[in-house]
Amino acid sequence: MKTIFDTDILIWIERGNNKAARLVDQTEERCISAQTYMELLQCAKSKHQHQLCRKFLRDYNFQVLPLTESIGHRASIYIEEYTLTTGLRAGDALIAATAVENDLQLSTSNNKHFKAIHELKLSVFHP
Repeated sequence: MKTIFDTDILIWIERGNNKAARLVDQTEERCISAQTYMELLQCAKSKHQHQLCRKFLRDYNFQVLPLTESIGHRASIYIEEYTLTTGLRAGDALIAATAVENDLQLSTSNNKHFKAIHELKLSVFHP
């Protein structure tokens, strides 16, 4: 199944979590949102870490899905609908909207960030 991974899954891998690494390794078609790509690079502390991040994504054939007008629109609806009740943040809204607009399952360990979005196909990872 084609899966989009939340940023946290890739952070678990970076921290040495073998269960997260197996999850990614066992997924044939791997995607991340442009939001996740930016979050990963933003957390890097050096150009070398940027290079390692890009190499990892390239070596594992991650497809970086672009932000589109429809993703932006859906994300803004999610913010209007869920921010006050669940604390949904813009980054998570963009990731969820990318998953829904591309009809993909979202793999995340942050169930609380996404569980209110009913049309989202959610796969919760337990580290």
